[in-house]
Amino acid sequence: MTILLLAWKSLWNRRLAAGLLLLSIALSSALLLGVERLRVQARESFTRSLSGTDLVVGARSGPVALMLYAVFRIGDATNNIAWRSHQRIAADPRVAWTVPLSLGDSHRGYRVLGTNAAYFERYRTGDDRPLALAAGARFADVFEAVLGHEVADRLGYRLGQTIVLAHGAGEVSFVEHDDRPFRVVGILAPTGTPVDRTIHVPLEGIEALHVDWEGGAPPPGRTRSSEQVRGLDLTPKTITAILVGLKSRVATFAVQRAINELPDEPLLAVIPGLALEQLWDIVGVAENALRLVAAGVLATSLAGLVALALAVLDARRREIAILRALGARPVQVFALVVGESAIVTLAGATLGLVLLQGGVALLADWILGRFGLVLDTGWPSPTEALMLAAVVASGAAAGFVPGWRAYRLSLSEGMRLRL
Repeated sequence: MTILLLAWKSLWNRRLAAGLLLLSIALSSALLLGVERLRVQARESFTRSLSGTDLVVGARSGPVALMLYAVFRIGDATNNIAWRSHQRIAADPRVAWTVPLSLGDSHRGYRVLGTNAAYFERYRTGDDRPLALAAGARFADVFEAVLGHEVADRLGYRLGQTIVLAHGAGEVSFVEHDDRPFRVVGILAPTGTPVDRTIHVPLEGIEALHVDWEGGAPPPGRTRSSEQVRGLDLTPKTITAILVGLKSRVATFAVQRAINELPDEPLLAVIPGLALEQLWDIVGVAENALRLVAAGVLATSLAGLVALALAVLDARRREIAILRALGARPVQVFALVVGESAIVTLAGATLGLVLLQGGVALLADWILGRFGLVLDTGWPSPTEALMLAAVVASGAAAGFVPGWRAYRLSLSEGMRLRL
């Protein structure tokens, strides 16, 4: 206890340099913990995007690609699915429900999803949480839209406003469906998933936008009004993907095989959990790279701690001589230097945790709205606690180098005292 008190007083005498080191270690620790928390929360955010769905069906491509465009609204499908294939899958006695999805159009960079009422009843996020409306109601007309929370919040839309959809999925489109606007009738509560960044319209609405289109463009002089279009048969000819729920999960692999072997159309049915595992295998390299960068920054701070301790040892010869004259043994001088390193590192790691928690508390809402990530503001996870312990242990170990040097100086000063 006396050694730690002495180490504290010694650091206080050099408080400016020690304070800068403490701040450096604090920022490095906050970066290391922040990368870990973002990594975990991003993974959980992807995982909570879809719950309670047994199979996701799309055109034959790859499991990861299918999950990206069907669930996360990233990328585009290689091909569409015929509506008769959806009807055939829905008619399977082992299937409890299906939710058709149709992607293709956008609005100011946000994807438009065509679906039906089953989407609001069957789609689940997180721990089997159903979608909830923050305001308004579900769509009931061909030209009505329900907005995700982020869409409404960032674009400032309210109930009753009209929006114009654009052809294609880019942020800028040169073909807009301005002759058939949609009225906002509902706004979903935030979920922290891609649902927040999606505009939901009826499947018939997607079809209505492209009535009479030829070659991916409207014909010149199209004059049909919205009222005229409502009277047409708007049953979709093709859709992008299907969410499938089964009556019994025991039949999952059998139904998956049956869909993959349908003779009429090349389809791919994937189990969401297994496809997500493949996705994390792909992005695991990027995760490890971020960890290495954060660890490198921390290692640089600890190297600065060692360099500063070594640089001031020669200036502390008088201090070491006084300690030896007062009866301190060389091993106690070694413990003093190591204790100083441990105190600085412990204080820096603690401050880093405080900075991280404060930053998360202040920016959690902004990060949710901007990136769709739900950051946990609770206590550190066991992994984060282990990382903090490793930081403190590394800091104490870094003190061994200057501590050994101080030990040698202490022996030298002891010999002079004897002479």
